[in-house]
Amino acid sequence: VSVVQYSGDPQTHFNLNTYIAKQDVLSAIQRLNHKGGISLNTGVALDYVRKNAFAESSGSRHQQGVPQILILLSGGRSQDDVASAAAALKQEKIVPFCVGTRNANILELQMIAHDPSYAFSITQFDDIGRMHDQLVSLLKRVPRQQPRQKSQSPLGQNEPIQRDIVFLLDSSDKMQKTFNAALGFVGRIMETLSVDKNKDRVSVVQYSREPSVDFLLNTYNTKQDVADSLRRLRHKGGEPLNTGAALQYVKDNVLTASSGSRHQDGVPQILILLIGGRSSDDVRNAAENLNEMGVTTFVVGIDHADTLEIQSIAQKSDRAFHAADINNLSDIEQLIISTMKEIKNPAMKPPSHASKR
Repeated sequence: VSVVQYSGDPQTHFNLNTYIAKQDVLSAIQRLNHKGGISLNTGVALDYVRKNAFAESSGSRHQQGVPQILILLSGGRSQDDVASAAAALKQEKIVPFCVGTRNANILELQMIAHDPSYAFSITQFDDIGRMHDQLVSLLKRVPRQQPRQKSQSPLGQNEPIQRDIVFLLDSSDKMQKTFNAALGFVGRIMETLSVDKNKDRVSVVQYSREPSVDFLLNTYNTKQDVADSLRRLRHKGGEPLNTGAALQYVKDNVLTASSGSRHQDGVPQILILLIGGRSSDDVRNAAENLNEMGVTTFVVGIDHADTLEIQSIAQKSDRAFHAADINNLSDIEQLIISTMKEIKNPAMKPPSHASKR
């Protein structure tokens, strides 16, 4: 067990390897004094915990597959950005639980938590007893982790990375001022890819009321051609924002063999959605259809994007990001890039009997 307090900055009271006996831990807790502080920087504290409290030098046993669990107690809304810090925790296979009082932002806590159901809201910390049993029960269910591989096997290094990647961009009227920043986001991720018809294939689709394809997966075979096309893109505009229809369009028209998708060959299918507001239509069915197809969906929400909606589209909370500033997406970009490198062929094989029916 380790305990860290934070306000504007974090402070470790004891590490995972400081005390071995329960009584020593309890005695140390009784000696704790309130840290104090005016600001509440939860994002900074989450990054600090990930880099320091869960380090092997501090007693973490993540290499042995021991579950890494964070229990966050928060009494207010964070004054800094928590999205990238929360995503980084999940990337490191750390499982956050959150308990917030009535002054905390429940949506913020749900974003930080491993799963929205792992975030609890209470009137005050004196009431924590009423959800104690539920929290302990959930803690006991956290499984052992597979130690993360630090490098690929020699066999894997000889195989070219193949991915089909579709960027779906909110180009509604309210995104006009930030559209160039959105294209910059696409361009920076694209620069890390190996664009080639036998390696990475890229497509870009804009949407508002209805989707509009800028180029398909089989339109360009070189990184330079993709980059040139991105420079020529213009904001489409339009209202309302029908994200559900756009997601279904991508599944039915872009992630298809005729448009260059190699889904039938087992090549990973990846969708990266950048969205600036709440959808005017229902997104759940389309998101589930993509998930059933084996598509890995990343969602980056900015401005007025709905936190619960982007989590439901991504299907997994560690693929849903909410950014305060579209001009500062570097941490999120790095998380998406590193996660894409780990994506293997979909476990669910595409049906092979369709032609026989």
